[in-house]
Amino acid sequence: MSIKEYQAIRSLLDTPFGYTLSVIGGKWKMIILYWLIEDDIIRYNDLKRKIGTISHKTLSIQLKELEADGIVMKKEYSQIPPKVEYSLSAKGKSLYPLLEAICQWEEKYR
Repeated sequence: MSIKEYQAIRSLLDTPFGYTLSVIGGKWKMIILYWLIEDDIIRYNDLKRKIGTISHKTLSIQLKELEADGIVMKKEYSQIPPKVEYSLSAKGKSLYPLLEAICQWEEKYR
């Protein structure tokens, strides 16, 4: 990657658009967000089952990134077998209008 290309990417990431893409962009994050909005609270295996084709490693990484960005909350219960639930944080719930606008765009232009 050239310095010019790196600077262009850096410039994009410094914008509100770039920041938003860095948080919710990629193949799986929007799908994860969709299921968290639909189900409110969801266990890891249920989320994996609903998504279907995602690997355990990829789902785990995506959830950790969303958690690190403050979008997803993880609640662990100390029991056997272990129980982990995921839900949207207030910051994650604030993405709902954005996701709703994407759905409205699809309905209009599909």
